[in-house]
Amino acid sequence: MHNLEWYRVFYWAAKLGSLTLAARQLNITQPAVSHTLKHLEEAQGTNLFVRTTKGVTLTSDGEVLYPFVEQALQFIESGERTIADRQGLLTGEIRIGASDTLSKHYLLPYLEQFHQQYPGIRIRMINRTTPETLALLKEGAIDFGVVHLPAEDPRVHVRKAARQQDILVGGQKYKALADQPLSLRQIAQFPLLLLEQGVSTRASLDAYARSQDMIFHPEFELGSVDLLVRFAQSGFGLTFVVRDYVREELASGALVEIPLDPPVPERHIGIATLDSMPLPVAARQLVDMMEGQAETE
Repeated sequence: MHNLEWYRVFYWAAKLGSLTLAARQLNITQPAVSHTLKHLEEAQGTNLFVRTTKGVTLTSDGEVLYPFVEQALQFIESGERTIADRQGLLTGEIRIGASDTLSKHYLLPYLEQFHQQYPGIRIRMINRTTPETLALLKEGAIDFGVVHLPAEDPRVHVRKAARQQDILVGGQKYKALADQPLSLRQIAQFPLLLLEQGVSTRASLDAYARSQDMIFHPEFELGSVDLLVRFAQSGFGLTFVVRDYVREELASGALVEIPLDPPVPERHIGIATLDSMPLPVAARQLVDMMEGQAETE
């Protein structure tokens, strides 16, 4: 392996698209950046950058190398943070991946509690879908992810953290449907609101429909749970949502629960970590807090 600093210079030049900006980021001179990249390209036996008047862009070989260098530097950063964390929970950083919905409805209370106990720890949230969160975890871009289960990957360890029960709800317009359980075939005559394809929650609901020999044909496909709830309250149709997310709306009567036969199978929230990487101390403390609460439920 060549000098690690060569790859650090390569990373910042590629990320910023400018030798001048890379030099500023690394606190070295631009000629030093150019000299370093020349050494790296000679050692690799190929050109890694295309130089233009506007900056630099990666060649095809550079594009192949970049994600490996990025991941390696992120893992080194994780190691450095772990060593720093061993000095105590006074400073440091936790990087978490989770969807908008899980951040709002599940993570936020834990983050508030953790921040009160350890105000010196910086928390970085990256909002992504479950598949995207797992990808970030494997790249070393986050310490752990909070995901919807099932979520399987041979490189990732996932443990259950909290139960979730999806229910069917509608606005006051559908109050009469709350009197007795309905089958999926019976609700097919009403407009249905669902999350867009490509998220784990939608995949679970589609699997539930297939188990009843049904296929959902939604009237609206929306990008967030908050939008589903808002549209349902406005009478646009029926939607599935986790009961815990709409307790206030159910209590106020803004939404009504429509019983199903059979009910939607119970799901779980999971905490995903990388098998090959130990958690930094601060991240471990937050995960322990979350898992401890889950055990009491």
